[in-house]
Amino acid sequence: MTTTTLRVMAIDSDPRFQEAYPYFFSTYREFDLVGMYPSLEDALEDFDQVKPDIILSEVNLPFRSGIEAIAEIRKRNSQAQIIMVSEENTFEVIKQAFKFGASGYLTKPIDQARLYSALNSVRYEGAAISSDIARQVISMFRRKHYDCFSQRENEIIEYLSQGATYKMIAEKLYVTPSTINFHIQNIYLKLDVNSKSEALQKLRQMDLAS
Repeated sequence: MTTTTLRVMAIDSDPRFQEAYPYFFSTYREFDLVGMYPSLEDALEDFDQVKPDIILSEVNLPFRSGIEAIAEIRKRNSQAQIIMVSEENTFEVIKQAFKFGASGYLTKPIDQARLYSALNSVRYEGAAISSDIARQVISMFRRKHYDCFSQRENEIIEYLSQGATYKMIAEKLYVTPSTINFHIQNIYLKLDVNSKSEALQKLRQMDLAS
């Protein structure tokens, strides 16, 4: 039985992976590296000619982010599978990638075996994620949700319980510190407390009661 070889385009400005990807693919029978590009603009110039089935794209690309690349690629080929690759593994970035239509997300460093497994997962199952990202997703579902607070307030409470500052929370949620302060004041009002320590203590009491 013959197996169709899938065409793979890689977009990564990191010199290490510009060398590593060709080597990796030289060992794969079912996947053919048809283009290696340092930027989205270069990749799009050849896209219609190369006709990739799978695109590997770094999140942090020069000039435009890899997240933006997803939308551009979808315009060219809505059926193409897109695997994002990055040293970043923050949940917000991962969520954005899948929201825009990524089929997978791998965290660097990537070796020959991990990439091959991800390509096969996308090919046969339609999705691929690193084990560290899977743990984050599971953790998100396990987080407590308080019905008396809004979704945004619950997100802020989670970060507060992890010791994050207002500024850190603002950066993670892509809002201003003043917006975070507004939500925290509402949280304090609902809990009838005046400080972070009192709020966390009250939340722990609520957890025990439940």
